[in-house]
Amino acid sequence: MPIVQVTMLEGRTEEQKRELAKAITQAFVDTCGAKAESVTLSIHDVPTENIALGGTLISDLRRNPA
Repeated sequence: MPIVQVTMLEGRTEEQKRELAKAITQAFVDTCGAKAESVTLSIHDVPTENIALGGTLISDLRRNPA
């Protein structure tokens, strides 16, 4: 049973997440021979103030683009 965890910055719509879930599930079906009903997907939305890139919070980068 494949278990997929996706961590991404918050802000995607429910429809985008729905399409992502379908696409990832289909990728497992096509490449690994998994049954669609056995693929478990967990989506974790992370606030921009909880992720840093190069030592700077993403929220700060978005407020002060270089």
